[in-house]
Amino acid sequence: MARAGLTADRLTQAAAELADEVGFENVTVSALARHFGVKDASLYSHIRNAQDLRVRLAVLALAELADQVAEAIAGRSGKGALVAFANAYRAYAREHPGRYTATQMALDPDTAATSAAGKHAEMTRAILRGYDLWEPDQTDAVRLLHSTFHGYVSLERAGAFHSHPRGVEASWTRALDALDSVLRAWPD
Repeated sequence: MARAGLTADRLTQAAAELADEVGFENVTVSALARHFGVKDASLYSHIRNAQDLRVRLAVLALAELADQVAEAIAGRSGKGALVAFANAYRAYAREHPGRYTATQMALDPDTAATSAAGKHAEMTRAILRGYDLWEPDQTDAVRLLHSTFHGYVSLERAGAFHSHPRGVEASWTRALDALDSVLRAWPD
């Protein structure tokens, strides 16, 4: 075990890379052990089980995505912030498909509270304040944005848009234009 230099952080990082290669749902303790050339039992002194590994991976992915989005939206407001947020979100999903799937994992309340999930929510709400949206409209708008971003990314990843001659980039840009229009004209 010492030869492999195993730590919980190293296992989590390797699991993230594995998720991007084979899919989040295929990340198992056995697959990770094979990656390091050790027996499954060698990993249990660093992680509790496969669920613990997946939770660690989700927390890592949420932090990475939050950092990428924060960098993209820094110094921007209004539509510029919305587009930067959306593009960073989409880029992360494209570059890290397994990790992106992990960001959608339901976390227990304690884990969620200590993860970057709150940072995501706060960045989204900051964008919405630029549109002069406050509660309860903010919550509705957060859900609209997440549903649109996740839905588009998921359908794009599944190849659902590639059978039409209109390019996916053009549709993405129009979807963001439409979201901006909806947010600016939010109904009372």
